[in-house]
Amino acid sequence: MRRWRTTGLVCVVAVAGLGIGVSALRSQSPSARVATATAPTAAQDPATIDAIWQKASAKYDSARQAVLADVARVDGEGPYRADWESLQKYEVPEWYADAKFGIFIHWGVYSVPAFGSEWYPREMYRQGTEIFKHHVATYGPQDKFGYKDFIPKFKAEKFDPAAWAALFKEAGAKYVVPVAEHHDGFAMYDSGLSDWTAAKMGPHRDVIGDLAKAVRAAGLHFGASSHRVEHNFFLGVGRQFSSDVNDPANAALYGPAHNWLEARQGTPVSNDFTYVSQAWTDDWLARSAEIVEKYHPDIVYFDWWIGQPSVRANLTKFAAFYYNASLKYGNHVGVINYKDYAIQEHSAVLDLERGQLSEIRPLHWQTDTSVSNKSWGYIENDTFKSPEFVVHQLVDIVSKNGNLLLNIGPRSDGTIPDEVQSVLRQVGAWLAVNGEAIYGTRTWTKFGEGPTKVASGSFHDTETVGYTAEDFRFTTKGANLYAIELGWPTGGEAVIRSLGTAVGAKIESVTLLGSSEKISFEQSADGLHLRVPAQAPGKFASAFRIAFEGGKPPAATK
Repeated sequence: MRRWRTTGLVCVVAVAGLGIGVSALRSQSPSARVATATAPTAAQDPATIDAIWQKASAKYDSARQAVLADVARVDGEGPYRADWESLQKYEVPEWYADAKFGIFIHWGVYSVPAFGSEWYPREMYRQGTEIFKHHVATYGPQDKFGYKDFIPKFKAEKFDPAAWAALFKEAGAKYVVPVAEHHDGFAMYDSGLSDWTAAKMGPHRDVIGDLAKAVRAAGLHFGASSHRVEHNFFLGVGRQFSSDVNDPANAALYGPAHNWLEARQGTPVSNDFTYVSQAWTDDWLARSAEIVEKYHPDIVYFDWWIGQPSVRANLTKFAAFYYNASLKYGNHVGVINYKDYAIQEHSAVLDLERGQLSEIRPLHWQTDTSVSNKSWGYIENDTFKSPEFVVHQLVDIVSKNGNLLLNIGPRSDGTIPDEVQSVLRQVGAWLAVNGEAIYGTRTWTKFGEGPTKVASGSFHDTETVGYTAEDFRFTTKGANLYAIELGWPTGGEAVIRSLGTAVGAKIESVTLLGSSEKISFEQSADGLHLRVPAQAPGKFASAFRIAFEGGKPPAATK
């Protein structure tokens, strides 16, 4: 009854553009009213559509304004101002540069259908797609069973945050970044700005808050990811036919659901011309700031759309707020991850989705990829990367001044698939032996050597061909240089071409991590020749610690 009364209040605005009067609406039968509420609305102008969402969200106007007032106050209380001249003075905190490896978590209502990808909530409304067809065949038409109807099925009844944190620590991760809200608009945290949260429905618990406590108790850093800004358009395809996206009663969950005027592929998001209201960017700012105020994350990860032109003014406000607030909450400034050209590059940390770089980047950066190949969230019958692939990718990224954020997708009940756990544990076993060559390291003057070339850029990480025993990656720490061999030689000799006599420094000792065998060596004009055991001491890759006379690694030769 309450839902119908809400529908009646806002439906006047929704149908005004279609020429349906209030009296005509009241005279309809209940079934006819439902049909009218779910009728296509794509022809309505964006301002009218946005007004419906604003009205549906008005319940939290006062709370939203209070958070925005906090943002304005904190923006004026610290070393950072809400402008790029100030923000470009940002410096990456040492803990993050030392950490190298983190865990990303995509978990939400989209794990209930477990089909296609975590974009199920959009694709189920996009006519003609496999997800659309699957949804209709499995659950019925979208005006009878919409995305909201998955929420009661999302129970997370086996979610054990302490067990998750223990697994991530065993994997060798130093930070954990769960998605606090994905594009679907359902908050996985106890938001004071929405009814559509995991704390108020579905699992009925503060998933992010519970995980934050467990992760920090395990000695790891905690971050949070927000993909809410893309929710502005994410469900817009549902307006093109009869679906529950059109029903004003659902606007607080489904958002404005505007038409996505996407930037042409290969061009910056600044070329995106989607309708974005000031009300939406203010709501995004308030919700992002709320996450900071509630959970004090060491990292805030954003997806690509924060670079949309209408968002940028509030993006500067958030950055100043978060950096200033983080200095109050802890002894280091926070980290913002951004993609593409969304933020001035000195002002935050660049993140490449499913991609790597071909050379060392002077500014610290990060790759985010998923252990699963088809989806970021859990789906049935997914395939997974091997632990060897993950280790090789981590080593290559670290040698080029980056971090690896590896994603997992738990099931809707809160369990992590066995295949995923196996990969994480094997990566952790490798790091337990070879972490000295990863954690706390910095780049050498060259990242590595060998015949294998990395496919550079986003969405190319699986295109790199297999590494060989001639492929090395270099890192440094203190007086030591580490050479990580990504294969193992068959003839009992490994040769590092970059460390021949031309390097201008004599090598004092070579140690193979994880092995008790003494490594004999000869430094010649054509490289450093190492006599190695017939078998590698472990799986995936092998790290050599190299010490020089004089106690300092030399610069690499060209």
